[in-house]
Amino acid sequence: MTDEHIYKSHNKTLLLYHLVFPAKFRKKVFDENIDKKLREICIDISERYEIVFLEIGNDKDHVHFLVQSVPTINVARIVTIIKSLTTREIFKEFPKLKKDMWGSSLWTSGYYANTVGLYASKDTIRNYITELSHLILIDMLSKTTVSRA
Repeated sequence: MTDEHIYKSHNKTLLLYHLVFPAKFRKKVFDENIDKKLREICIDISERYEIVFLEIGNDKDHVHFLVQSVPTINVARIVTIIKSLTTREIFKEFPKLKKDMWGSSLWTSGYYANTVGLYASKDTIRNYITELSHLILIDMLSKTTVSRA
């Protein structure tokens, strides 16, 4: 899957998010089988929602996602969709895991989220806006010069 602009009737967007979800109790539960099932579920989520999974990686007790979505789905909603559907389907496939997690969620209540810039860094954008603001201010000042008669 590649990240591409998403075109809608009145906008063009490229919104990328890096999300990290720790497993409940920081248990090391993400083995090869659960990782495979997680990826299958994410494909299903992509087909049902406007959420595209560009990368998925785990470190036994937490999972990193690089996702792309549209502006009508906020980050909290993306997190809720992913957490709830992955928990339900993984627990259905691996009932022992549900018992090991005391029947609660697969994930902690918290998460990490960060936007990802594809074309420019934060500093590049900050400098561009600062320079643009400076140029606009100079233009405004040049138009308000007082003429003396």
